[in-house]
Parts: sequence; C-alpha cells; structure tokens
Amino acid sequence: QVQLVESGGGLVQPGGSLRLSCAASGSIVSINSMGWYRQAPGKQRELVAVVISGRNTNYADSVKGRFTISTDNAKNTVYLQMNSLKPEDTAVYYCNVAGRRLFSNFDAWGQGTQVTVSS
Repeated sequence: QVQLVESGGGLVQPGGSLRLSCAASGSIVSINSMGWYRQAPGKQRELVAVVISGRNTNYADSVKGRFTISTDNAKNTVYLQMNSLKPEDTAVYYCNVAGRRLFSNFDAWGQGTQVTVSS
C-alpha cells in the first residue's frame, strides 16, 4: 500500500510564505501525477497544482504566480512553495499521488495539513 506523509503547514500572516512537502513510499514502480488539493470549510476540495508525467504543470488560476509545485523524483516527493499568501488560501491541503505499483495502479491521498493565513 502506498503511503503519503505531508508536512509544512501552519499559521502565517498575510503576505508570508510556507512550503509543503509530501513524501510517497510503498513499492512504487512509476508515478503518473503528483499534486496538491485544498479544502476550505464549507467548500469542495479543489485542485491547487499538479505535475503530470514529471513535466506538465497545471495551477489553479487563484494561485498562479504565487505558488510553485516541484518534485524530487529520486525521493518520490512533491513540494508546494506558497508565497504571498492570502487569507483565502486558508484550507486543509492534501497531496495526491497516482501511479503504478508492481501489480496494480494506485491513487493515494495524504492525511492533510492545515494552512491558516491570518493576522
């Protein structure tokens, strides 16, 4: 079974920065996509940023120019650098990794990490 371990959330003032990390483990053969989603209270979970096939990146319009997603393929780890944070970025952030194990596909989610932007 693939496991994801997230870290890096916390409380930050508006305009500040945070960096989220998510490490995947568990007999992974290949990875198709690594991404970050978020869910604010009373709202649906939404895509923040994703890397597909290690090359193509997509960002939500609301975070373009402020957030940067990157990966370390050797460590099966995905990062989200968040700059110029706004109160509306407050949410639980979840990482998602999809790919292939030896005999099956997988689509795994992290446990979530709280990001709170407030003065």
